[in-house]
Amino acid sequence: MLNDFKQFLLRGNVVDLAVAVVIGVAFAAVVNALVADILTPIVAVIFGQPDFSRLTFSINDSTFFYGDFINKVFTLVTVAAAVFFFVVQPMNLLMQRMKKEPPADPTSKKCPECLSEIPLEARRCAFCTSQVATA
Repeated sequence: MLNDFKQFLLRGNVVDLAVAVVIGVAFAAVVNALVADILTPIVAVIFGQPDFSRLTFSINDSTFFYGDFINKVFTLVTVAAAVFFFVVQPMNLLMQRMKKEPPADPTSKKCPECLSEIPLEARRCAFCTSQVATA
């Protein structure tokens, strides 16, 4: 039974998942710091108040903290915007640049005898002088 547990733990999926969770937690801390330390003060400059949690209203001795809800929605939107503009968009641009372009129309072919590159219209290889069929 211990061997089965050891095999389960050392399987690639479990280790990959553990690494993903650790990286995800660290990444979440970075994104939350970006939102709290940079984006929220920008909102404070525009609207004059970065924290809406004090906004409330009361009905029949019940207090509704709608400002806290506004804070949570704002945090969700700014985290999503930060991830999109600072992670997703740059990664898409990077992946697009790394993408291989399809090869253009070939202007040469390989000699069947010596495998050297020769022009498509060549009838004889310049390297081994063997006859080659034209394209």
